[in-house]
Amino acid sequence: TLRPGEKLAVDGVVIQGSSELDESLLTGEPVPVSRATGDNVIAGSVNGNGALHVRVEKIGQDTTLARIGALVEQAQMGRAPVQRLVDRIAQVFVPAVLLLAIVTCAGWLLAGAGFEKALVASISVLVIACPCALGLATPTALVAGTGVAAKHGILIRNISALERAVKIDTVVFDKTGTLTMGHPKVASVTGFQTPEEHVLQLAASVQTQSEHPIGRAIVEAAGEKGIAIPPCADFHAVTGQGVVGVVENATIHVGRQAFASDAVEPAMVQTAEEIAARGNTVVWVSSDGKPVGLIALLDKPREDAASAVATLKSKGITMALFTGDNAETAGLIATELGIEDVSAGMLPDQKVMKIRKLLRDGRHVAMVGDGVNDAPALSAAHLGIAMSGGADVTLESADITLMRPRPSLVAAALDIAGATDRKIRQNLFWAFGYNVICLPLAAFGYLNPAIAGAAMAFSSVSVVSNSLLLKRWNPEGEI
Repeated sequence: TLRPGEKLAVDGVVIQGSSELDESLLTGEPVPVSRATGDNVIAGSVNGNGALHVRVEKIGQDTTLARIGALVEQAQMGRAPVQRLVDRIAQVFVPAVLLLAIVTCAGWLLAGAGFEKALVASISVLVIACPCALGLATPTALVAGTGVAAKHGILIRNISALERAVKIDTVVFDKTGTLTMGHPKVASVTGFQTPEEHVLQLAASVQTQSEHPIGRAIVEAAGEKGIAIPPCADFHAVTGQGVVGVVENATIHVGRQAFASDAVEPAMVQTAEEIAARGNTVVWVSSDGKPVGLIALLDKPREDAASAVATLKSKGITMALFTGDNAETAGLIATELGIEDVSAGMLPDQKVMKIRKLLRDGRHVAMVGDGVNDAPALSAAHLGIAMSGGADVTLESADITLMRPRPSLVAAALDIAGATDRKIRQNLFWAFGYNVICLPLAAFGYLNPAIAGAAMAFSSVSVVSNSLLLKRWNPEGEI
């Protein structure tokens, strides 16, 4: 038996009762879903205000939640570590310098020079070599780059993430909580021979006593419009259908069409269908059994979502939207933001399969998400980017975490990763360049140890100074 407010620990089938379950832990969608006799329920769901009798079908590692965890582990185990560029250079550079010092000493001796001359030249070779600059090239750039990134709300875990970020050519977004706000908003109000404000007023009056996300959205919309909300008596919620209460001596129903009224005309149904086709959730409002209007709700995009997509497109990056939401809502959001590739109604494993197909096609993919359902896809992609406020498993699966829920930080994360990677390569180039130029000079006796030491120190200073230039970095659009 699953009581109101309890969390389900198993996968099963409802054998008695009806309720609304919050499945956002698995689906990422904020609106509770209705579950009644014969419906499947999944572990991790939170029960609403009804009691359910559930027949257990799967437990432990067989549950949907456990399988998601297994997908995360599998994807992470398949990711090979990236060998650091500095290690590859050092493996050749250090032995080469030691060999060059020996050859220099031997060469001067064979040329007839004295032991002192040969020793000074070989010491100059050892001193002018810049292992310090090579050693500082990567950590100084990382400290500067990750520091300035964190200042702007971007947490980069390691150099491996940087190396993969610079190759990204495809960014896949989750929808709910990533590109959208994560909770519904009233998009429009339609009155049937009733003023729109009055329709919203009646609905808000009844919904003031409801904890449903749709109810909160309606009350919030009425408050924003400055509509006075009269008191409601005899409030009652019917699971999966709607709410009812008495407002100004009239019985007001707010919810599904069949729940609100039996006196619905074909024209009203057509209007509701047209609104739903635009990706809205439609709520009916009736007074004493007579339909008075419709309220359309939509989970709106984040303020910077469109600009984030535009910025990524300007960088030549391909965009895609993978979501578990319905096709109408996903298509509407995608069209509004300018994303052509849309896949809706996807389960977590389906997202992973589609990510892997992109990888097989030669794409370098970054996945951006915030829910547990996104964690496997984050791990399967070349680069996982988690939005702040997501589940812990999502953050653990990510290579980059956005500390503020702003899609525009995705482009900024790729930008600072690229800038940091360039600084590392610049530092290595200059450090190695000093050696290419100065080592022959030292070997042929043009530099004494004092000058060689000064040049070596200057190389380290130049590497650190170059890294510190990253402190001036700002995301596009910020000063």
